[in-house]
Amino acid sequence: MSSRSRVMHYIDQNADRFVQRLADAVAIPSISQGVMHRHDVFRMAAWLNGQLKELGVTTELADLGKHIVDGQELPLPPVILGRIGKEPMKKTVLIYNHYDVQPAEREDGWATEPFELVVDEQNGRLIGRGSSDDKGPILGWLNILEAHKALGLELPVNIRFCFEGMEESGSVGLDDLIASEAAKGREGWFDGVDCVCISDTYWMNTRTPCLTYGLRGIVYFRMTVSGPPRDLHPGGFGRMVHEPMTDLIFLMGRLVAPNGAILIPGIDDMVHSADAEEREIYDRLDYSIKDVEDAVGAPITLSDDKATVLMGRMRLPSLSLHDIEGGAGAKTVIPACVTGTFSIRIVPPQTPELVEALVVKHVKEEFVKLKSKNKLKIEKTHGAKPWATDYKHWNYEAARRATEAIYKRSPDLTREGGSIPVTLTFSEILGVNILLLPMGRGDDGAHSTNEKLDRSNFVEGSKLLGTYLYEVAAIAS
Repeated sequence: MSSRSRVMHYIDQNADRFVQRLADAVAIPSISQGVMHRHDVFRMAAWLNGQLKELGVTTELADLGKHIVDGQELPLPPVILGRIGKEPMKKTVLIYNHYDVQPAEREDGWATEPFELVVDEQNGRLIGRGSSDDKGPILGWLNILEAHKALGLELPVNIRFCFEGMEESGSVGLDDLIASEAAKGREGWFDGVDCVCISDTYWMNTRTPCLTYGLRGIVYFRMTVSGPPRDLHPGGFGRMVHEPMTDLIFLMGRLVAPNGAILIPGIDDMVHSADAEEREIYDRLDYSIKDVEDAVGAPITLSDDKATVLMGRMRLPSLSLHDIEGGAGAKTVIPACVTGTFSIRIVPPQTPELVEALVVKHVKEEFVKLKSKNKLKIEKTHGAKPWATDYKHWNYEAARRATEAIYKRSPDLTREGGSIPVTLTFSEILGVNILLLPMGRGDDGAHSTNEKLDRSNFVEGSKLLGTYLYEVAAIAS
C-alpha cells in the first residue's frame, strides 16, 4: 500500500475521533468581534498551538500588539506561525486559515447551542459555529499531520502555517506581519514558499467540488445620525424635532434598490458588462436557481436566469444593509443617536479607496436634501481589494488532480462572492500562486444560524487536503 493510500485509510479509521476533536474546537467561542470573548480567542490560539506542537510543528505565537474596541484597549490575538519540514528538494506549501468565528447565540435562531457540536446522525451534519468556517478545514490539516506522524511517514512537501484570530474582524495587523516576515528573507517564516493554499471557501452547491480563483473585495461602513443629547418621549416631542432614526432610514434607503442595483452613482458603472464568451463560463457551471433556493431556504433569487444570478455573486459589486444600532426596541422613545452599518462587495477594477469616495459623496449629498438639523457621520471601518489569479498554474492543476482522485469528478472553476483579504496580501508580498481549496458545501451557512459541515465533507475533505500535498510534490513546477 502506498503512503498516500495508508494516509487515506488512517483518516477513515479515525474519523469518529477527528469529529470529537472538531467538537473540542467548536466548544471554544472564539468570537473576535467586540470585547466579551477576546479571552476565548486567546484560549483557542493556545489550544490550536498545542495541537500543532504535539504533531511536530515548530511554532511561534506572533504578537500583533493592541487595538481599541468599544473604547477599550485590547490585545490582538496572536498569529500562529508554524513550520514542519525543511528539505530543499521538496516544494514548500504555505497554509492559511483562521481560528476566530462569527458571533452566535441561541436566541439568534439556532436550533441547538451554537458552541456545542451536534452530530445529526440522520443526515451526517456536524452543526456548530465554526464547524465549516473555519475550524473544520484547520482540523483537516491536523488530521493529515496526525496520520503521517502516527504512520511514521514523511510529509511529501515542506509546510508553513499561518493561522490568524482576527479574520472575522478585518485581519487587523496581519498585513504588516506578513510584510515583516517576508522582509526577513531566509530568517523569516515564509522563506522558500512555492505556493499558498487557503481552505476558507465553499462549493457552490451540495454536489460539485470546486476550485476558487477569484474573490470580491469589501468596503464596510458605519453611518451615524445624532441629534438631542438624550432619548426623547415621542408623545412630547414627536413631529416637533428632527428624529435621527427617520433620517438614518431615509439614507439607508438611498443606497441599494430592491433589485440589487447600487444607487450610489459611479459604482456599478466601474464594471464592464460581460461579453458572450464570458457569459458562457457562467452558463456552463454546475449550478442552478434551485441550488440557490436550497442554500438560502427560500425562493428569493433576484432573477430566474442562472448566469445573471451567478454574475451577481462573482463578477458584480453588491451592497448589503446589515444593522441599525441604537434603537429602543419595544420602548416608545425617539433615539438620540443611531448607527446603520452596510458593506459593499467589490470586484476589479474597483478599490476600497475609489468606492469610499463615491459613498461618502453620495451619502452627504442625500443628507443635505433632508434639510435636517441633526448631525451625520459616515466612516469606512475596513476594506479589502478584490483578487483573481491564474487557474492554469501548477498549483491549481495539482488541486484538480486531487479533487478528481477523491471525488471522482472534475471541479468547477469559480470566483467567490466573499472576501478573504489576506489572499491579495500573500499574492502581492510573496509573489506566488494562491489556491482556494474548499472543504465545505454551499449550504453550510457560514456566518448564519445553524452553521454546519457535513461529516462526509470533513472526512473526504481531509483526504483532499492530504492528496493535494502529494499532487503538489509530484507535479512539475
